[in-house]
Amino acid sequence: MADCLAIALAASLPWSTSATSILGWIWLVLVLLSLDRATLAATLRRPAGGLPLALFLLGLVGMAWGHVSWVDRYYGFDSFEKLFAIPLLLAQFQRSRRGYQVLAAFLISATVLLVVSWLAAFWILPPRPNKDIGVFVKDRITQGTEFTLCVLFLLELALLAWRQGKRLAALAAYVVSGVFFLNIVFVTVSRTSLVTVPVLLLIFGARHFRPRQLAVFILVIVMAGGLAAALSPHLRERVVQIPAEITTFDPHGHDTSAGARIAFWRTSLEIMGSAPLLGHGTGSINAEFSEAAGRPSNATNPHNQTLTVGIQLGIVGIVLLIAMWIAHLRLFLAPGIAAGVGLTIVVENVVGSLFNSQLFDFTQGWIYVVGAGVAGGVVLGRNRTGTAESA
Repeated sequence: MADCLAIALAASLPWSTSATSILGWIWLVLVLLSLDRATLAATLRRPAGGLPLALFLLGLVGMAWGHVSWVDRYYGFDSFEKLFAIPLLLAQFQRSRRGYQVLAAFLISATVLLVVSWLAAFWILPPRPNKDIGVFVKDRITQGTEFTLCVLFLLELALLAWRQGKRLAALAAYVVSGVFFLNIVFVTVSRTSLVTVPVLLLIFGARHFRPRQLAVFILVIVMAGGLAAALSPHLRERVVQIPAEITTFDPHGHDTSAGARIAFWRTSLEIMGSAPLLGHGTGSINAEFSEAAGRPSNATNPHNQTLTVGIQLGIVGIVLLIAMWIAHLRLFLAPGIAAGVGLTIVVENVVGSLFNSQLFDFTQGWIYVVGAGVAGGVVLGRNRTGTAESA
């Protein structure tokens, strides 16, 4: 039953935060009642399982030294809560054979969203109020993250199918991956995706290709990027506007995306300087930004994961965050499609967290938790049994 709920949880991620929350709590209760304690204990002894729990606990303890209301402290801790699920998923899917079904559920669900996005982009579906064109649920950055991951997931599947002689399946996966990519370039156009996609493609090529093949693959990436820039005016506009957004930014008169991020980062570093070791406590971001501005502020997100942790938990929290990322990267430096999917999820989160607090954003954070937990469980299960991984 816990496996089925994990599948439903993954399928809900592209669509509904409410469904994800409800399914997540039900899954948590069931997995705690059914999980093998010895497997969980062994998982917690591994850095990949123990470090997320350590960061979760530090966020919990960090509520003690905050100088804000307990409501604000709990609101801040809410971002840490999902990390508790990572070791549970690692332990669960070491022994379950349904790990690939969980990953497939997310991919299929996101593919349905892709169809809806194209229908909305061509006005076949009516536009949603306060949504960008082609963004039917959630927001452009979230959809861009989901579609970026699907591009790489499908490339992994296509290459596996090709090497197994399944030419039609490989071709289908390549085509759908291309449709996801076209949506990123012509419809969603998230700046975060424009950075993460090339990085992930380079890592994909380095994992699978020999030097000469990799050189050709890089050339194809460069040509595809140039063609996309030439054919997509929206993409060109999003990139060309960055310098102007930075230079013309005025917090009191002209708010811009790139300019606001630079301002957030500068202020965050100043705030961290006054409490560098343990930070200002869980939930303190809004109060600290208000104090720095000398007036009430709505800022609750520095748009950088490291700074988000650093303001609240200082250098100790940052060290745990980076150590967790490294532990998960090391876990996925292995052959097999589960390792490839897990590596894609971790790298996307690390790179995306330069510009957003992705681990603490609801959907992106849950994608990391479910993806790294399930794929990591598959990899650990394969290592435990010594069996070959098969999708």
